[in-house]
Amino acid sequence: EVAVKVQRPSIEDKLMGDVANLKRIAKLFRELHVDLPVDYYAVFTELEEQLKDEFDFEAEAASMERMHNILTTDGKGAQRESPIVTPRSIPALVSKRVLVMDFLKGVPLSRASDEMKRKGIVADGVEAKMFAMKLLKSLTTAFGWSILESGFFHADAHPGNIFILDDGRIGLIDFGQVKQVSSDYRKTVAKVILALDERKSDDNPDDLVRIGTYAAGLGIELKDDVPAHGHAAMAMWLFDGSVETFPSGYDESEVSLNSPLKAMKEFPHDLVLLARSTVLIKGLAKRFGVRWSLSQEWAPIARRVLQSSTDQIKEGNSHRLGLHFKTWGKQQTERVVKNLPRPVKKRALSAVLRRQQRHDAKQRKRQS
Repeated sequence: EVAVKVQRPSIEDKLMGDVANLKRIAKLFRELHVDLPVDYYAVFTELEEQLKDEFDFEAEAASMERMHNILTTDGKGAQRESPIVTPRSIPALVSKRVLVMDFLKGVPLSRASDEMKRKGIVADGVEAKMFAMKLLKSLTTAFGWSILESGFFHADAHPGNIFILDDGRIGLIDFGQVKQVSSDYRKTVAKVILALDERKSDDNPDDLVRIGTYAAGLGIELKDDVPAHGHAAMAMWLFDGSVETFPSGYDESEVSLNSPLKAMKEFPHDLVLLARSTVLIKGLAKRFGVRWSLSQEWAPIARRVLQSSTDQIKEGNSHRLGLHFKTWGKQQTERVVKNLPRPVKKRALSAVLRRQQRHDAKQRKRQS
């Protein structure tokens, strides 16, 4: 079975026009200093940028394939089992406005509660808790791999795009909105994750400074005269749903006057859609009554990513050092040979030539 996605006529102009109007309203609110939970102008600006590819189904098909490869292949190229199911397109049946892909049999998460009732599953029972843990683990792993390992991730995850499949697995559809952050940015996220995971307590001053220093690298700028440790509080709000007491009187609720969101000058564009993903997982955990720490779950991935980066630098330095000595040795040999007496020089050059010929013969033999 396949699913067929067809683009409605004129939908692009209508939707982009709506977003442009929302941007104008958000900008007016910003200029009038209206107190809102987040900087919606930054949110709609990022949304407008991402929606440009939403209407190109060929680009969406390429994103689906790329995400499949990220989830089924680790950083070293070894195959691994994907924590979620993503549909794959049928290349011969894809155009800019038509997309044919695998059909995922199941129900969207938005209808999961009705499905659980139909099956007689009690909301706070053991089966429901097991389902919640599987859902959270699957989504957390999938987003951890994609964000931290590649910087490329699904940017429109919501209960309508997340499916509970008939065989119990978790599915994720609709890759029209994806986000790519730079290598440096994803590594900074990894550093924030490790700083959160390795903290001694939620109020240890040294830990808060360390967390805050890395969080500032995500582009978070604070307003003047806000309570101390705003960067650290924002990092906790984004990546750790298990925090009970935030530092310096900050509050977890995004509508609270003491929310870390209120301390920010504006929401960094690169962080908008990443935050959307983390807030989704946090919200699902809260809905199911599960204390869930993304930083704790992502820490092994972050540690592996940063270690891999360090190993690559060491390998690169070693390679460059080897090339340096090879070049230096060649230069020294040429200088010595050049100053030899003519008869000796002739024999030396003959020996070098024979060595090079033997080397070339070996290379040809390996290639044949």
